[in-house]
Amino acid sequence: MKSKASAPGKVILFGEHFVVYGIKAILCAINKRITVTAEKVEGNKISIKSNIGNLELDSNKLISEINSPLKPFYYLADKMIRNQNTGIDIKVESDIPLGVGLGSSSACCVAGAAAISRLFKETTKEEILEMAIEAEKTIFKDTSGADCTVCTYGGIMEYDKKKGFIKIESKPNFHLVIANSNIEHSTNSIVAKVREFKEKNEEEFSRLCDNESKLVEDVLELLKIDNIKKLGEKITENQKYLETIGVSNNKLRDMIQVGQKTSFGAKITGAGGGGCIFALTDMSNLDQTMNEFQSNNYDCFSVKIDFKGLDTF
Repeated sequence: MKSKASAPGKVILFGEHFVVYGIKAILCAINKRITVTAEKVEGNKISIKSNIGNLELDSNKLISEINSPLKPFYYLADKMIRNQNTGIDIKVESDIPLGVGLGSSSACCVAGAAAISRLFKETTKEEILEMAIEAEKTIFKDTSGADCTVCTYGGIMEYDKKKGFIKIESKPNFHLVIANSNIEHSTNSIVAKVREFKEKNEEEFSRLCDNESKLVEDVLELLKIDNIKKLGEKITENQKYLETIGVSNNKLRDMIQVGQKTSFGAKITGAGGGGCIFALTDMSNLDQTMNEFQSNNYDCFSVKIDFKGLDTF
């Protein structure tokens, strides 16, 4: 018996870093996906094959003893085969670049939770999300669950630490051109750097939080009316705040400058310090913006919002 599921990656549109301090963030799912196929096999081994390596272990291992980026899959499979006389083969296929802030880990956890759990029982999206967040905690113990949530339900959502997520019903028709800096970065060290900035500049940071909060509320209104040009202005404004808190660098600045030549606005997405930026476009300037990045030798690709979320088949 086989079970298959796929889940989209994600982009943080607004609010990264400030969300840690109680400001809303806005995220969207993107039409790049992780697909997971799970199959029951004889024996009690859990075998995982992916483009970032393979893992094969007996069941009942302590998760703390497993040093592999694939351990969320092991965690999910081991949980499901407790008291069952079976093993599981898992195959992971990805068209999301890994480790650059586009939600590959969260999409893996969501698609993995769906494919593995449905070998044994029918599970709801709510149950799958709960399992996915548990699995993600094996690699990011302080995860908010926001990424897994948007990967499960798709579309656009607002998220804050107190109220959790609210699905935004608007369906704006824009494209994002995502460019990869190919600079490795540590989210934890960048978050610590922002905390240090805050402690040294309490008054300025408080003002930035107020500005970001107002900006996000403005964006929520602009999304309702699909005003892409104004959204672009807000993206450019948000980037200035990210510059101020110190999460940019010369390469990211150069990429943003390239993106801003032809798009409506460009900014960092995610932690910063490396990873990706995105430029907001529609069909009128999509190709031009792609050409700008490519002529400056930057890896880039275009995405649209994925409104489907988790898919099982």
